[in-house]
Amino acid sequence: MARLAEFSAATAGAPPGRRHVLLTGGSSGIGLAAARELLAAGHRLTLPCRDAASGERLRERLGGSLATPTCDLADLASVENCAARLLAAGEPIDSLVLNAGLQYSGAPEPRWSAQGFELTFAVNHLAHQALLQRLLPLLLAARAPRLVVTASEVHDPASPGGRVGRPASLGDLAGLRRGAGAAMVDGGPFNAEKAYKDSKLCNLLLAREVERRLRQRGTPLPVWAWSPGLVIPRGSGGFFRTSRGHNPVGQALFALLARDLLRLSETPQRAGALLAGLTSGEDDGKGSGHGDGDAAAGFHYWSNRVLGPGRLRFGPSEPSIEARSDRLAQELWQLSAAQLGLTLEQGFAPLPGAHPPPEAGGRSDRPGAPR
Repeated sequence: MARLAEFSAATAGAPPGRRHVLLTGGSSGIGLAAARELLAAGHRLTLPCRDAASGERLRERLGGSLATPTCDLADLASVENCAARLLAAGEPIDSLVLNAGLQYSGAPEPRWSAQGFELTFAVNHLAHQALLQRLLPLLLAARAPRLVVTASEVHDPASPGGRVGRPASLGDLAGLRRGAGAAMVDGGPFNAEKAYKDSKLCNLLLAREVERRLRQRGTPLPVWAWSPGLVIPRGSGGFFRTSRGHNPVGQALFALLARDLLRLSETPQRAGALLAGLTSGEDDGKGSGHGDGDAAAGFHYWSNRVLGPGRLRFGPSEPSIEARSDRLAQELWQLSAAQLGLTLEQGFAPLPGAHPPPEAGGRSDRPGAPR
């Protein structure tokens, strides 16, 4: 009970009408930049962290109305424990943001999660589906809920990044059917770059499938998948910190070419601002000139596309052909739920007394709802 009291105290005190946001990957990179923006706007944040020490450092770094429950996405038992504590606290989640991502490009051998799944797939997809299904009742308890999923253009073999190296493809999900110990979702030989691309394809399919299931149950809500573009920070942290350890010279040359010479990359600060806008709903597509804060329920995919050196445009986009496969989305959901020990419909029943989401296209009358 002491932990629940600490949680309630940590997330209390924000200005009325602001949102309670649960954001994964908030301790570095885009997520950290988004967290700063959201806190400055007065929103209440729950930022799951790998361990207690990481959470303490993040609270000291950010301050504000912030809770940092322990949730190691590489350990499904930790994910389950974190979700159980949040459910027991019963605080509705206005915006659930599945943003954390891991990549270890250049590694010759796979790394494994606590349960024996390839680490990229385990962190980027499996842990997020586990968190999503377990926390859906808290999301459905909010008056104007929204789900945001960070994907990547590399999920699409036709995109510039997707054309480099082996393309994303899940095949018939042979590796996922096999379960723990499979190096790749499609059952093929390990390739670290493809593993990341495949996980981002899984993110799109997850977003589409949960939106479909919610709509069919009569509880439609806005589900946003988005691609931030190529984000290369100038420091030693950020998304590419793991990949640098495997190929520091190659990563440095890549950053020099893409970020400094060709100017094809986005800054973490601007990408974080885009994510914060999607999360709050106050300015979907912030800075794009195409704000859509009054978006209807349904699936939306936006991408931060390069128009030329130093010029990017954030706006509506079309996922890849494979990401638009309803059959593949349903099979991925079903097989992932089975590996997680969850039922297909687990989480879809709202908490007793929860407020139903507004009708598709309708506006919530809740103060501070997306406008």
